[in-house]
Amino acid sequence: MAQVRFKDVKKVYGDVTVIEDLNLDVVDQEFMVLVGPSGCGKSTLLRMLAGLEEISGGEISIDGKVVNDLPPKNRDTAMVFQSYALYPHMTVRENLRFGLKIRHTPKAEMEQLVNEAAEILDITHLLDRKPRQLSGGQRQRVAVGRAIVRKPSVFLFDEPLSNLDAKLRVQMRAEITKLQHRLKTTTVYVTHDQIEAMTMGHRIAILKDGDLQQVGTPLDVYQRPANLFVATFIGTPPMNLFPGTLREDGLSVTTSRATLPVPEAYQARTRAMGGQGVTVGVRPENIHGDDTTVTGPRVPVTVDVDLVEPLGSEIVVHGRLGNDPVVAKLGPTQSPRVGEPIELVLELQAVQLFDSTTERRLDA
Repeated sequence: MAQVRFKDVKKVYGDVTVIEDLNLDVVDQEFMVLVGPSGCGKSTLLRMLAGLEEISGGEISIDGKVVNDLPPKNRDTAMVFQSYALYPHMTVRENLRFGLKIRHTPKAEMEQLVNEAAEILDITHLLDRKPRQLSGGQRQRVAVGRAIVRKPSVFLFDEPLSNLDAKLRVQMRAEITKLQHRLKTTTVYVTHDQIEAMTMGHRIAILKDGDLQQVGTPLDVYQRPANLFVATFIGTPPMNLFPGTLREDGLSVTTSRATLPVPEAYQARTRAMGGQGVTVGVRPENIHGDDTTVTGPRVPVTVDVDLVEPLGSEIVVHGRLGNDPVVAKLGPTQSPRVGEPIELVLELQAVQLFDSTTERRLDA
């Protein structure tokens, strides 16, 4: 097992800085997910950890040992790629053996490790097949198995589920999570899918343009996003955002269609910001069609309905609150109609406030 540390890590391609002064600790046995939009630097960070990319500055250490100059084979990591990277001319058994052969593992030990990995992943019956005879999910299991047999200190996953259909992604998500829990191997997992990040990681690290935006548990990041980017990137549908202006006393904020009291958690900051612009954030599930579900303070709002999405267990309503777009999640018994207004209530205790200039949450 091992701790992973990125200290002031930098990556530059020519005149382009992809990652600059990034600091992140992954504790022993942790499942850390790196998440962000395409091009944010998350896969580059993973490849630098694996030794497949040179770093331009800073230090990367595994279990307290700086690995900047170590070749990949000496870093005690195992990587699962998006493309699976299986050898097509080899059987599953031969694919699993390959890395062990390079390490000159004794034959008896090699067979034991291959059989153990195959049993863990339920691919024993596939050992004599070649990759072309496997489904996408089976190929993914083989790719994971090739990492398992090496018993590395750190597992690295680079968007391993991107090529699977939606149903299989959900299944493999659960299987990888259970596998990590069983093996207790430190894991760094890269994805652009925030649902994967929320459901799999012990903690998640959100990146944007090579900068670390926030690190925390999925629940903490969801409930207390550090800035507007995190607020809109994490959550489906994303958080509603409304431009607003603080009253002179800083204790209420006015949007295009509502005046809201400032929640107590923000008042220490907003009292000194009277008259300034802020951004009001509210999650769709905190805008209700039935105010009996709201136990705390509430604010009535009228939403003009533009689109209704019935999802069985809930109804997602897209509309307008004055001039501002809004999305609300309603119960399955609600019956909003396109083109008509609907009376909803907003949970005041769920309101979040962000500085319009810095885009940081005001109580952060």
